[in-house]
Amino acid sequence: MRAARLHLAAALALFAAVCGSRAEVIDDVLGSLSRGASFLERQHEHINLDGVVGFLMLQAELKEAVRTWPHTDPVSWAQRTSTVALVRRLDQSFHKAVAALQQNDPKYYREFEPLLSWSFWLVPQEWSSTDHSLVYPSTMSTECYDEQLSDNCLTLLLGTWKTSGTPCIVTKPCRDTMTRFGCPHYSLSHQLLYFMIGKMRGCTNLLKGDMRASRVNMTERNYQRIFCSNMMKTNQDIVRDGLTEQTVDIFIENILICGLAGFSDFYKADWLQHILRLQDEEVGCFGRDRSIVSQIIGDELLEQLQPHRRVKRREKILPDGCSSHMTAVAVGALGGYLNYHLLEQDITKRPLS
Repeated sequence: MRAARLHLAAALALFAAVCGSRAEVIDDVLGSLSRGASFLERQHEHINLDGVVGFLMLQAELKEAVRTWPHTDPVSWAQRTSTVALVRRLDQSFHKAVAALQQNDPKYYREFEPLLSWSFWLVPQEWSSTDHSLVYPSTMSTECYDEQLSDNCLTLLLGTWKTSGTPCIVTKPCRDTMTRFGCPHYSLSHQLLYFMIGKMRGCTNLLKGDMRASRVNMTERNYQRIFCSNMMKTNQDIVRDGLTEQTVDIFIENILICGLAGFSDFYKADWLQHILRLQDEEVGCFGRDRSIVSQIIGDELLEQLQPHRRVKRREKILPDGCSSHMTAVAVGALGGYLNYHLLEQDITKRPLS
């Protein structure tokens, strides 16, 4: 009887430790996201389209978290209350940020307007894991896509290639590029994003017309698993070699996109700590380079003198030296971590075999 009581006490102590640890992680994530929201509130007029989309992915994650938050204890419920307040803050900032995008680059805004709503971004309801056996024997040394082709392929999916355009169009150049094996880094993440956006847009058969015998049984989910398995290998290599200014952005982007695709093994505890350490405590952004602040202020003045100059979508360094892109992917990834930790006790979270 005494042994049973001791066993029960040990079990309860372990449970309390695990719950306490989970609560601390959620506190850390919510604190970081609150600082990120403050950054968006200050810089909403300057953040580019990629930056806004990353925050919208975060908003989708937060709203799902609020909806499914477990009714466990007062601490957990207080965290939910903080998350509700964060959602409201972000909603107010989005209205201003999207209006600024529409004014600053109306053509680009029109082409990607469907992405500029949190409700477009679907949060995973089932989870799976990557498969090391799907890693490419070798990868190309240079990217195998260009930004213009990627943009064109996405507008064909979204139906924004012309006014009232037909959506879910897949041309042969788009299909060949987006299903090409051996691509590295940003090419790989954009291939994955293409299939994810197609699914979220409601496109039912992106692979129709692919006559290659070797791909006859391939499904869209097969491609996602292949891409994320290789993105996992990329991240493992980056961590092994040490994160650098050149690799940290793609490292976080891989966590964001593959996490949103439902691959739970990207939500590693040590990777979360890598992300949290990258945040600038003063302004709340990620990827801040103080040494180029004065240079960027000069570039911003030049941009004001040339209002029709196209701002590169992939990156924009803001007047305070912050990286718009890295901040966006970091807050989006943190939103994924939040949902992951909330669902850890749920059997539906466990990777599917």
